[in-house]
Amino acid sequence: MQTITRGYRGLSVLMDLNWDRALYLCTIIFALCAGAFIGTLQ
Repeated sequence: MQTITRGYRGLSVLMDLNWDRALYLCTIIFALCAGAFIGTLQ
C-alpha cells in the first residue's frame, strides 16, 4: 500500500511540474488548427 501511495504522489508531483508544458503544447496545437482553418476560408 505504501508503494502505491508513494507512486501516486510521485506521479502527482510529475504532473504538477509538467502541467505548464502540456498547456503550452495544447496552445500550440490549437493555434496551428485555428491558422489552418482561417487559411481555408477563401
